[in-house]
Parts: sequence; structure tokens; C-alpha cells
Amino acid sequence: MFRREPLIVKGLTHMTDQHGELDAALERVIDAARHHLAAVRAAQGRIDDDDVWQAYVALNNASFAYDEQLLDAFGEVTPWDVESIDPEVADERFGDAEGVEPTDPHPRVISVRQRRDYRVPSVSALIRVAEAARREGTPAEDEPEPVEGVGEAVLELLQSGDGSLGALDVPELEPLDGVVMVSEVGTPVDLESFDDDDPAGPFQPAADDRLVGRLDEHPFMELDEEHDHAH
Repeated sequence: MFRREPLIVKGLTHMTDQHGELDAALERVIDAARHHLAAVRAAQGRIDDDDVWQAYVALNNASFAYDEQLLDAFGEVTPWDVESIDPEVADERFGDAEGVEPTDPHPRVISVRQRRDYRVPSVSALIRVAEAARREGTPAEDEPEPVEGVGEAVLELLQSGDGSLGALDVPELEPLDGVVMVSEVGTPVDLESFDDDDPAGPFQPAADDRLVGRLDEHPFMELDEEHDHAH
């Protein structure tokens, strides 16, 4: 008679246990995903909903655990690039979890004011590129209005781009120095309280605003020239 080696039986038992653990871990991911979806639906678009956040943490950690077990059992991974989140740290995410008092002394409103100056080498060239941008955004059956002046050209480039100053990174505008200022403010800006032609009102800091940071911007071209001169 032949005697079976205990090592083989033990190996099969271990593999069976791993399969069972993987199945259980996968079920926890599925349950957590369903719970997260239910919380998202119940929140109906509310920002920073506590139930959504808690469900997110549970789904994240269930996915992380399944990924780790899959790697340990078969050397394979999932497409989920997640790291484990400490649930206690997660409770502090909102600052109002049970037994936790808010400790942030700063107001919730942050004001970002940005200014960047440009030199216009050729007004006609700037208007042409703005008219081209306007033409691209106009239906083919319509005739676009001409762009009149530098101000309208700059606004057209902003509107046809992503709305940020990056939309003005065109050869027809030479960037000069700029500055970004971040302030804590007690009251958000009320645009309706300022006239459309008021150049300073919306940017004027209030008496209780507090500047917390300033970032000076310089053109890359100028930095490159300084580097060349240094050598």
C-alpha cells in the first residue's frame, strides 16, 4: 500500500482555505460597493456627506484587503490603486464625528486673488487669434461678430479656453510679472453689490480679511535669460 504524504493534504487544505478567504473578501467588496452606492443616492449630491464618506472608507479598505489577499494567493493584483485608510483618522475627516469637536480655527472661506500683466506686441495679431477662437465656437450657419479691441480679445480667449489664465498662454501675449494672494475672509464676495464697470471693488480686501500667503510669478523667459547670463 502507498501512504499519502501529509504535506500534500496540508497544501490542498491551505489552498482551499485561501479560496474561501478570497471569496469572502470579494463579497465584502461587493457589499461595501452597494452600501456606498446607496449612501451616494441618499445624499442626493450633498457635499461632504458623512454617510458617503464612511461608506467610501469601507469600500476603500475592503478593496485594499481583497487586493492584498489576491496578491498573496496568486501573485495577481486588481486595477484598484488604493491604500488602507485608518477608520479613526477617517472619523476626523469631518471634524464633527461623535466625541470629536472641531478644532480648525480658520474660517471656511478662502479668497484667491490673481493678477498677471501682459505686453501686447501686436494688437492686430491678438485680435486675429481671438477672432479665430470665436469662429471655432460659433455654429457654421452663423456669422461671428468681429472682435473689437484688446479687452474683448482677451475675454474671448478666456471664454473659449478653460477660463483660467492658462488660456492666455499664446504667442500674441508676452507675459510679465504676476502675483497670487490667498486670504482668509469672513464673507464671500457679493458680485451683485458692485457695478459692472467697477475695477477695484470685487478685489478690495475687507477690514477683517487676513492675508495668509503670496506667490510672486515671473515669466519663464526671464528666468531662462538670467540662467544663460549666469553661464
